[in-house]
Amino acid sequence: MLDTDLNNWRHDHHYFTANDSGERRTRYVLILTAITMLAEIIAGTAYGSMALLADGWHMGTHVAAFLIAIYAYRYARKHADNPAYSFGTGKVGVLGGFASAVALAAVALMMAIESIQRLVSPQEILFNAAIGVATLGLFINVISALILKDHHSHDHEAHHGHHHHDHSHQDHSHQDHNLYAAYMHVLADALTSVLAIAALLCGKFLNWQWLDPLMGIVGAIIISRWALGLVRQFSPILLDGSMPSSDVEAIRNVIEKDRENHITDLHTWKVSEHHFAAIITIVSRRPQSSEHYKALLSDFHKLAHLTIEVNHYQDSQYEPSAPQHGQQTTPEDQPL
Repeated sequence: MLDTDLNNWRHDHHYFTANDSGERRTRYVLILTAITMLAEIIAGTAYGSMALLADGWHMGTHVAAFLIAIYAYRYARKHADNPAYSFGTGKVGVLGGFASAVALAAVALMMAIESIQRLVSPQEILFNAAIGVATLGLFINVISALILKDHHSHDHEAHHGHHHHDHSHQDHSHQDHNLYAAYMHVLADALTSVLAIAALLCGKFLNWQWLDPLMGIVGAIIISRWALGLVRQFSPILLDGSMPSSDVEAIRNVIEKDRENHITDLHTWKVSEHHFAAIITIVSRRPQSSEHYKALLSDFHKLAHLTIEVNHYQDSQYEPSAPQHGQQTTPEDQPL
């Protein structure tokens, strides 16, 4: 009987956001890209075309990124209930996106190095073959982008694995960081193809052969900026970034305006792409139950995991800013 009653104060830690549609579409793009990669490498080897070989291995880096994305989906789903992960596997998709962003930066670096080498030591360009390869790459990337388009954002309520909340979410559209990184790989490859086609056409008809490596450098710079933006977007989640200061201040105001409460410790951090956890220590002349304070914060829909510690103090004992150790506490650990 006791165990049944305690279940009312327990909740799961399913902060993994499933996206079955995104995973399925990523597999389609992976297969399409892998087939193109093999075809270009085989043809490049058979016909001695460096352009085909280079583009084939470049496709290989994107195949690796899509494999990372699919592995992240499967790992997060498989270990969703693993107690070894204190707050579940909600960050696995973000980690996959971060790894893809690093891979994207590596692609940009390789592009820049090879472009600089060709700018210093120009090489003969087989324009017709190179334009054909770039056009094929662009075609594949356009198809891949259409497959992934608008599916790196999805309905949160339909796919979320955590159903313990008794309040309604205001923001139902959430970005799938794992799929978004894969989508950016496709866009980066498409941009590379467009720049290459423009440069090759100018080289063929205007004899501007220097434009080909120059466009490679421009593409590398743009892709590097995209990769850096992804890293900046994902890093705060992986590093337990706090809620925006405005939200933290709003939480403090709600608590401290009620019954002479004082917050002496307040920590918030991300436990997944879209969920925050919080630990709040409160001291008060008239302490209430932890449920009372949770109710005060019920409008903060980002808080998925909340722990409240309540301390009672009297003026004759100590000041609210320095509560003494050992006073009565009521820690709780359940969702809003």
